[in-house]
Amino acid sequence: MTIIDVHTHAYTRKWLEILQQSGGQYGLKTRPDGHQEIFRGDTPVAFPQPGHFDYELRIKQMDATGMDVSIVSLTCPNVYFGGEEISCLAARESNDNMAEAQGQYPDRIRWFSSLPLEYPQRAVEELVRTCDNGAIGVMVLANVSGRSLNDPFFAPVWKEIDRRSLPVLLHPTDPPGVDLMDMGQFDLSWSVGFMFDTTLAITRMIFDGFFDLYPNLKLIASHGGAALPYLVGRFEKGDEVELPQRRKMAQKPTDYLRHIYYDCITYDARALQYLISIVGADRVMFGTDWPHQVYDTAGALANTGSLPPDQCAAIRADNAMRVFKI
Repeated sequence: MTIIDVHTHAYTRKWLEILQQSGGQYGLKTRPDGHQEIFRGDTPVAFPQPGHFDYELRIKQMDATGMDVSIVSLTCPNVYFGGEEISCLAARESNDNMAEAQGQYPDRIRWFSSLPLEYPQRAVEELVRTCDNGAIGVMVLANVSGRSLNDPFFAPVWKEIDRRSLPVLLHPTDPPGVDLMDMGQFDLSWSVGFMFDTTLAITRMIFDGFFDLYPNLKLIASHGGAALPYLVGRFEKGDEVELPQRRKMAQKPTDYLRHIYYDCITYDARALQYLISIVGADRVMFGTDWPHQVYDTAGALANTGSLPPDQCAAIRADNAMRVFKI
């Protein structure tokens, strides 16, 4: 059975150098185990692994675990740091490296473009350039230096993404307020904050009518949609009793939850089954989060393998083939 992993990550050594030199509030700190980790202030953000930098190692891992295609994206903090020229430089560095990797492994590697979203005109230019260079989608973080994705500031970028009907992987990062909520302690930014970041971002999009404005883009909510599936009843009750002036959406919240897509990274078969019960197996795609320390290739294989054969096939490959036109 074909397997397409839509959620894997990469860095480059040069990108990491740019972050170290010009990352502002982002930088590397040494962990208690002696390894270096990316922090924003006192909050851990991402832990680089050898697989982030090594495509030969990636292909070996794919072969060993039965992955046919890996769709690669830059992970946190993406390119949202350092000012306009630094952000654009970091985007080009990451995007060009992924394009080169696809050229080296044309049957195995595809990639999401990262854009300097804080500079919308430059972001549109990079979107055009990278799509011409082989990108099959766009990766965005759930907040851009604290700014919500539905902010009209980003409209030029969303319009071009929507015009091209591109898939968009929405991935969390440390949410605004992590310091006030003391999420640096116990790595709560990853376990709870990331889920909050995704949930809040997409909820804002739904209630703001974002998907009515941009109906053609194909949003993929990372990590099984975070808390979104669990909140479906609360969304519906709120929509039933809330003042219509406080909503801009044209449909019911559940309609939008079934409009977007999700990966299967839930770490628990019961959570995956619940997600499918809410949105349908045709909206879920296979993902592992490789090579992050928390990647779950074995769990994703086991959890999808426990599903009925038609659902398993849809999630492991069929949905991604349709969405990405692979």
